[in-house]
Amino acid sequence: MRVGLVGTGYAAQLRAAALLQDERTHLAAVVGHTSETTEIFAKEYQTSSVNSWQELVERKDVDLVVISTVNRDHGAIARAALTHGKHVVVEYPLSVDVTEAEELIALAKAQNKLLHVEHIELLGGLHQALKQNLDKIGDVFYVRYSTINPQNPAPRKWTYNHELFGFPLIGAISRLHRLVDLFGKVFTVNCHQRYWALESEYYQTCLCTSQLCFSSGLLAQVIYGKGETLWQPERKFEVHGEKGALIFDGNTGYLIKSGETTPIDVGTRRGLFAKDTTMVLDRLFDGTPLYVTPEASLYTLKVADAAQRAAKTGLTMFLNDAVD
Repeated sequence: MRVGLVGTGYAAQLRAAALLQDERTHLAAVVGHTSETTEIFAKEYQTSSVNSWQELVERKDVDLVVISTVNRDHGAIARAALTHGKHVVVEYPLSVDVTEAEELIALAKAQNKLLHVEHIELLGGLHQALKQNLDKIGDVFYVRYSTINPQNPAPRKWTYNHELFGFPLIGAISRLHRLVDLFGKVFTVNCHQRYWALESEYYQTCLCTSQLCFSSGLLAQVIYGKGETLWQPERKFEVHGEKGALIFDGNTGYLIKSGETTPIDVGTRRGLFAKDTTMVLDRLFDGTPLYVTPEASLYTLKVADAAQRAAKTGLTMFLNDAVD
């Protein structure tokens, strides 16, 4: 399987390393943000560099395009790659636009090509520990999921750029996707956000809080923030049920029940991009099922889009069967 890689950042580096270690693949070409970074990356990972992603997706010696670049460009690159008859792997989100994401899924089916949206949060130790212990706490009624990342000074990079990263809960859609995978359909969404501006394109800080009411009646609060005016880091996932609670604080997990607290092994977050890559190749070569479907990712994108509309209008957004 001849692979073209779009991107030279952290995720792209892990993808390239995984591809080099798998004898079923050949990394045919790479393209990055600048010619300098692309040349350095190509030399390190024993591949050739190209000048643009448009050139890469048109190459006849590329069967699979892996998209590991800024969120804004995911949809356009995926569309071009599918149109040129390539299989596509894209880091979440599939697109920052719901309509475009729907069109891409339809295009992949029409072209009879694989379209896989990476959601490695489902493969990690925390998510697996949640699934394994969820039935021990009875009916779940409240979830709080908070990821706060203070950075001072805030980096002037694409993850702090309005256009390149997108709305916070679309750019960081894994926060919502983890909940949807565990708890199913969402009924209503509320959301509020605030930016501290550095300049028109970049911001110093963003803080986004969203409240989801699931069809089951479960209430979930999702908090996502990063930047200079935040002072205490937090990576916490609390799941409260009628018979107990699951509390994950960083890499530490606990099952809390009446009169007892039991540690939970969360495992590691290492090697997940390699695992995702291997599963994609298993799907292409052997037809084995993947751990997530593009339709599932699309549903969560619709939830994230509802959060964006709620933040803009101050209104409660209702989701119904039409978003399935």
